[in-house]
Amino acid sequence: MKEINKEEIILASGSPRRKELMAQAGIDFKIHVAAIDESQVDPSMDPENYVCLLSKLKAQAVAANYPDAWTIGADTIVAVDDTILGKPDGHGQAVTMLSRLNNREHNVFTAFTITRPNANALVTKVANTRVRFKRLSNDEINWYAATQEPYDKAGGYGIQGIGAFLVKEIRGSYTNVVGLPVCELIEALAALGAISFKEAK
Repeated sequence: MKEINKEEIILASGSPRRKELMAQAGIDFKIHVAAIDESQVDPSMDPENYVCLLSKLKAQAVAANYPDAWTIGADTIVAVDDTILGKPDGHGQAVTMLSRLNNREHNVFTAFTITRPNANALVTKVANTRVRFKRLSNDEINWYAATQEPYDKAGGYGIQGIGAFLVKEIRGSYTNVVGLPVCELIEALAALGAISFKEAK
């Protein structure tokens, strides 16, 4: 695929879904996974502020190693009734999360931070998508929880995988639910001059 980079871009995430979305967008990038202690961030914060802070911490932690590159940090959370749902640590917690989301709407927030220390650049954006689950039977919930797919996903499901059958409706960015709002990211990178769609002369 034709690449749109003008300068070096670092993705501060090990998420295979973010990696795939970035590659599909024609961005050439390197991966350097951010090593931060997410437990130090208060989960009782407002969900938007929480996810923005995490994306910023991830981006800045990695950008210290690449001061002349554009580093992108991102974080995705599911929130229902202003309560943040993280990644379930087992079958029982996955069932509990899925039951809570059953037959109702919830918010999926993804924040991304783009920074380049030597240019004093730091931009954070957040996207919110409203997702509605269909009415699920207990058998469906238990079956899906047993697929192992929920365990590395915020909120306990993956819309791009087996979990697609859970979702009745979405309002907002689909790629945001997958893990990275591509439209908003491309707009931000272009505004910063990190990418360009113009033909090189």
